[in-house]
Order: sequence, then C-alpha cells, then structure tokens
Amino acid sequence: MRLPAIGRIQRLAANHGPITARSPGYSARHQLNPLASSRSSSSTATRAEAAAVSALGEVRGQSKKPQSGHQIPPVKLLPGGVKQGEKTYPTDEWTNTPSNIISHIGRRLYLDENHPLAITRQLIESQFTGPEFGNYAEPNPIVSTAQNFDVLGFPADHPGRSRTDTYYVNKTTVLRTHTSAHQQSYFQRLSLNEETRPEEEGYTVVADVYRRDAIDRSHYPVFHQMEAARLWKRPRDNPLKYSWQTAETIMKAANNIPAHNVKVEDPNPTIHPERNPLQTEHLSVEETEAIATHLKRSLERLVVKIFTAAREGTPESARADQEPLKVRWVEAYFPFTSPSWELEVFYQGDWLEVLGCGVVKQELLISSDAPHRIGWAFGLGLERIAMLLFNIPDIRLFWSQDPRFLSQFQAGRITRFVPFSKHPACYKDVAFWVPPSAASAAGGRTPFHENDMMEIVRDVAGNLVEDVQLVDEFTHPKTGRKSFCYRVNYRSLERTLTNEETNKLHEMVRKELVERAGVEIR
Repeated sequence: MRLPAIGRIQRLAANHGPITARSPGYSARHQLNPLASSRSSSSTATRAEAAAVSALGEVRGQSKKPQSGHQIPPVKLLPGGVKQGEKTYPTDEWTNTPSNIISHIGRRLYLDENHPLAITRQLIESQFTGPEFGNYAEPNPIVSTAQNFDVLGFPADHPGRSRTDTYYVNKTTVLRTHTSAHQQSYFQRLSLNEETRPEEEGYTVVADVYRRDAIDRSHYPVFHQMEAARLWKRPRDNPLKYSWQTAETIMKAANNIPAHNVKVEDPNPTIHPERNPLQTEHLSVEETEAIATHLKRSLERLVVKIFTAAREGTPESARADQEPLKVRWVEAYFPFTSPSWELEVFYQGDWLEVLGCGVVKQELLISSDAPHRIGWAFGLGLERIAMLLFNIPDIRLFWSQDPRFLSQFQAGRITRFVPFSKHPACYKDVAFWVPPSAASAAGGRTPFHENDMMEIVRDVAGNLVEDVQLVDEFTHPKTGRKSFCYRVNYRSLERTLTNEETNKLHEMVRKELVERAGVEIR
C-alpha cells in the first residue's frame, strides 16, 4: 500500500553510514546531499569525540551521528500561494502563515552535530537504539489537516485547530503543530516492513514544529519535538483471547530494562474508568498494564539519563546544593492515547513537565494498516530538555548565529552555557481598544486574540523582542468596549538597541495593530 505523500523521511544513520530513505512507501530516488548546516570539519568532530565527557555515556559509543542529509525544496510565500519547489499551495481565507515563519523552514538545527539541540537529540536516541528502534528526521513541515488532526482523533472543536493557535497554509494544509502528524505513516511503515525488517518494532522521529504562541523566554513559534513509539505483534485470530501471551511478551521485555535508584511517585492506578479509561473493545487489562510498565520504565530510564547528564554538566561547586532527583507520573489526556500520562521531574525546587505519553489508541493503529499491533508512544520538546541540560536562559538563543553562542557547544559534550554581555532592555507600552465582537464579525474580521498581538510584534521586530506581557485590561462600564495594554520588552541577544531603533519598531507595531487587527490606539 502506498503511504501518504507527506515528504521523504530521513533515517539518522550510525557513525559508519549515511542517512538513508528507508521505507518502501517513500521515494528514495533523490540523492542525499552533504549536511549543509554542520559547522564542524572532520578534524573538529574527531577532537570533540576525544573530549566527550562521561555525562553522555552511551552517546559516545552508540549515538546516531548524522553525516549527511537531503535538503527539502525551498519554501516561498508568493502572492496567491505558498510555493515549495515545483508545488504551489493556493492561499485562501484560512492562510495566516507569514514570511518570517516560513524563513525558518529548512534550518534543521537538530542535524547540526555541534548545536545543543542536536546533542540533546543524540542523548535521547542513545536510549532507543537499533535494531529495535529506527531513528528518523522529518524535514518537511507542510502537512494536511487530516494528518495533523483528523487521523489522530482531534475533535472538530479542539482549540488546537483554531487559526489563533495554528499556522494554516490554506484550509486543508498547515505547518505541523507536532511530530505526531507523522504517526500514521510510521505505523504503516512498521507494518509494511514486517517481512523485510522484522527486528524494527519502534522508531524515534525529530522535526521542527510550528505554533502561534506567547512571546517570552520559553516560547517561540518554531520549536522542535521528538517522539517515539514501540509496538508489539498480537495473534491475528482472536487477539483478546490470547492477550495473556502478548502481555507476557511485553512484561518480559519490560523486565529487561535496566533498573534505576531514583524515587518515583505513581499514586494512581494504570486504568481509571473516567480519568484514564481502558480501551475495552481492543485491549485487555493485562496488555494495558504490561504496555504501561514497559513505557514507564523506558521513560524513567530516559529521564534519569538526561538529568544525570545535566547534573554532571553542572560545576562541582553547585552540585552540593542540588536535591536528589525525583520523578512522578500524572494522569493526562491526549486524543490519540488512552490511558495517558505526563512525566514530571522535581528539579531545582520545582516540578517540571518533561513529556507526555500513553497507550496508542487502537483506532489509530487500525487506520494505519497495523490492526494486529499494540504499543505505546511519547513526545517531548527538545528545547525544554536542552535548556535544562545546557542552562540556556532564552529560547531565542537556539536560533542565534552569534559565534559567542555557537562556539560554546561541541558534539558529545554537555557544557553549561556561559552568558555573554547582556544588553539593556527597552520597555514600551501600547494600549488600544479592540473592536466589538459584533462589529468584527460584520466586518469580516475574526475577534481579537492575544496571539494576534504576538504575531504582529514578531512580524515587525523578530528576535529583537524578549517578551510581551499584558499589563492592564479594562472594560468600559457604559459601552462595554474592552481595552488592553501590552508591555513590549525590546532586547537584542547580540547588540545594544538604540532608542531610535526601538521607537521606529514600536511605531510600526502600532500601525500594524491598527491595519491588521482593527484596533483603536489609545
């Protein structure tokens, strides 16, 4: 069966081999070009490997080290369409993807071996290695709404579908909001490879993802996710009758996962009829318990690996004050898994959400031509992990091309980021009345949303803005009109901004708010 045309995948090959296209359903006829984004020569890479610290452990010996990869066709925003190579996606009333977002497509930071995101990716991949797991990258972010939402079971009214949250190329095409947009195709590939590559029962995939969001030090409209899944075969005839056999196989695999000595809080039952229901039509209790055990042990091991690396990358003088690592499991909801959980880590005095996971919905596997398989999946944000590992305080830095940032990182090493001179901030406020909802609807505008403010500021000032905060909100007692006041913090990561520069930028923000959002400046 031919797989959906979602773009060619890249397998992140081991040190001795290149990245190769590896699925019968994907085109392999295109030559894979050398990795253009790498900043290191072969001699530099050799020195980096020789200097690799013990914090990475398995990464030194086992990690997938991408040596080559193909470029996706350039993406351009043109009048009436978004052009990618020879293909043009016509724009329509749903289109809200600006050129400054499109300019990020194809950067592939996760393949630059000396970039902190690539180092983080390799650390995670070291826990999910071949032949059981294939490690892949998805360079093309343009997917259908069906791939991004429908096949994953997102309800029609899910807020993630809104134009305020998602970048639409047109009504039926988006910039993916998560790596899960590719789950169906990977499940199909595992099923198709049953005879040619039976040892591969799981995968990891890394990709850039896009969401309209706040402007602050921990949010950026383009970021990177990594997810993994592990499946097991079931008897084709009456699988529930023989579910004990499948559960036994999974538990045997779970018991082979190395133990750790970290305290884990897991107070809730695996299954709860309301909060975390069993897929009663498809899975037995025994299978679900076994999958959950394998999933949780795998991810606890991953988190221990990550935070051990973070601790070992911390100066010895600061380690004495660090509390012992603790993790806890929290019940969660995702449209495409059930039961589902989030894993949180107590780190530097706070509980931090690290990842989300669960037992894959069987409806998704059935629609992916893998009805006789069951398993788990998880996803995490690379930036969140990398910020903890390298002590990077501002998410904008990942996109910096400043040598003072890039020169601090080397493949195979976890090193704490040393801030260079912090440039002064310049705060400027903008207050405005928003159009009444009825007037907006009658005029064809969508009602004002805070993400509209964020998008306009990003379009005008790009990475010269550190954060935007709502500082005042007012509703007129007679007219009912609403007014908002936002504080924009202009601060470059690389140089001092002049008052003249920030004044010009802020005036452009004010003008764009009037023209694009229909507000009335106060």
